[in-house]
Amino acid sequence: MAKLPQIITLRVELEDITPAIWRRIEVDDDITLRGLHHIIQAAFGWTSSHLHEFVIEERIYAMLDNENVLDSIEDLEQVAFDNRKAKLQRLTYPGQMFVYQYDFGDSWMHKITVEKIESCAHKMGCGNIIDGQRACPPEDVGGVAGYEEFLTAIQQAPASQQAQDYLRWIGGFFDPEAFDRRAANSTLLRMGWNGWGKK
Repeated sequence: MAKLPQIITLRVELEDITPAIWRRIEVDDDITLRGLHHIIQAAFGWTSSHLHEFVIEERIYAMLDNENVLDSIEDLEQVAFDNRKAKLQRLTYPGQMFVYQYDFGDSWMHKITVEKIESCAHKMGCGNIIDGQRACPPEDVGGVAGYEEFLTAIQQAPASQQAQDYLRWIGGFFDPEAFDRRAANSTLLRMGWNGWGKK
């Protein structure tokens, strides 16, 4: 009898931010780490504009198809594995925690917890965002410290020039408490239709 497909439930949380910004995601166990990167991008609202890597059991899984990453790894004399070839099912177990870093300048560290692994009747295809809280910080805001400065300006001194500049920069409005699960899943579906797993 053929083995049933498995679904992995992950809790992904941005580190060093309170109250927590997090998402709960279901994914097929046979996706690659590159595929998981794209799912996390959709779940949080990132735009995949920067480099990323995963660290699992002290091993680095990086974008080895990117020259800047290859140069950095050579300069630091690190050993890294290609995240396009690393499948989640071979690397994870229930209760495990690992790290996803996005944007090496802003250094957004995401703590990923494997909550459960379950058999299911059918593969999901492009994942499913089942829960979450709070909005993702804007891209290029300056990491955790920059995000705190941004929030302080727009919440405590909204009439200030700094706050007005920030709001113009992000398009006029930002609600740090907002999270729209349906919109995030719609983004995930669009990415799936556009072949994110092949990039």
